[in-house]
Amino acid sequence: MKRILFALVITVGALVTGGRMFAHHSFAATYFEDKTQKIEGNLVQFLYRNPHSFVHVEAPDEKGATQRWFIEWGGGGQLGRQGVTRETLKPGDKVVVVGNPGRNPEDHRLRMINITRLSDGWKWGGTFE
Repeated sequence: MKRILFALVITVGALVTGGRMFAHHSFAATYFEDKTQKIEGNLVQFLYRNPHSFVHVEAPDEKGATQRWFIEWGGGGQLGRQGVTRETLKPGDKVVVVGNPGRNPEDHRLRMINITRLSDGWKWGGTFE
């Protein structure tokens, strides 16, 4: 019985660990890491979660048309250690975001490099690592 339980624990542990490693993606496959793009607009939503948080911002694209931008940020635990909480950003905050643009421009995606809230000058600039 102990042998079966031990084998079951090892199997479950391997599946959980292997699944987590397989699920992680390469940022270089999704974003141009050698380019940056700056947007200025209104925060629509702040999703503070793991493994990555997201900020949704309505801002104009290169042609001046308002788009909803999806900005990928660090995980909640990671951001928390850097002083960012669920309450840091609120819908309606006017923000400036600089990030690495997504490989498909029609997706309006960025990988966060830094963010500034214009009302009080609050800034964040950190890393995902």
